[in-house]
Amino acid sequence: MQPIHSLHDFFLRTGADVHLYHMGRRVEPCSMATLASLEDDGTAWPLPWQGQARLGIVFRLGDLTDPLIWFLALPLDEQGQLVAAPRDAFLQRLLVTLGRNVERAGREPEHQGQIDNLMHDNPLAFTPSLPFQAMLHARATYDLDKPASPHLEPVEAYLSGQQPVDWQFLGLQGLADFVVRLDSESTQALIDSLPQLPNEVLVTLCYCLEHMAIADGLATALRHRGDQAAQAGDLETLCACVRAVGGASPALAGAWYDALLDDPAACGPDLLAAIAARGWNHLEHGERLPRFLERLAQQPGTDFASAARDLALIPRLSLPVLMVLRESRRDTPIGQRLAELGH
Repeated sequence: MQPIHSLHDFFLRTGADVHLYHMGRRVEPCSMATLASLEDDGTAWPLPWQGQARLGIVFRLGDLTDPLIWFLALPLDEQGQLVAAPRDAFLQRLLVTLGRNVERAGREPEHQGQIDNLMHDNPLAFTPSLPFQAMLHARATYDLDKPASPHLEPVEAYLSGQQPVDWQFLGLQGLADFVVRLDSESTQALIDSLPQLPNEVLVTLCYCLEHMAIADGLATALRHRGDQAAQAGDLETLCACVRAVGGASPALAGAWYDALLDDPAACGPDLLAAIAARGWNHLEHGERLPRFLERLAQQPGTDFASAARDLALIPRLSLPVLMVLRESRRDTPIGQRLAELGH
């Protein structure tokens, strides 16, 4: 019998039906091959968040009707590679719990309960924010061909305008279910209703949309609401729209981000954080990335080094960020920040 050295091995050996999800920068599907590359090949994690590979693991053992859900935050080193010791300690506890019955775990209910209970005092476990939990539930039910929550129906009725619904009764889970199931018809209904949406509904909706790829028409409508919010001094709504547009095409999202970065009055810490958190993929751009880092360096209240390091941990941004830092002259905002760090 081959020893089990990784979480990937464990799920293969138990024969579990597994769905993995990134839970760091966005809630989105993660392949088993990505986990195997991190654990077995020393590959850098593609979407690190605060120095961790954050995973939602939805898996079903044997004849279980309802899947188990684990939220694990695996520590990463400065190169974005796995720090193995905490994972190994958790894996050891898992194997001790099962004894020699790894292959039988899927058929024995007492082991299923024991496996689930491992999360209660697990140092790798974390509790996602409510929007992340709602999106994970929405994605998992969709991927497992389960029905959406009962909260979806009033959201559909409200956004289509077919039935009068008090927006204050719309639930976060219903909005998450709605955006995960967006098709061309429901997307158009959302675009049509977006100009009239109360800010409270719009912001919560954006908390869900920021995890999705969105259509050009929807991105344009969100930019319009975001620009209106900026003119009204409504920073929360502006940042929510900026985060949601992170899932738009590079042309549309990039154009808006460029316009915002060109406006010194707009580039406060909250806006820059919104771009970095959900629009990081649009910073892989020869002019936009230096401009972003320059604006970040101009904000005295920000931890420039920490923010730059967080971006540099993303494999696709690692070299571009380092190049911008190295090539910055000492008399530039970035150069001055780096000089401060040297003292």
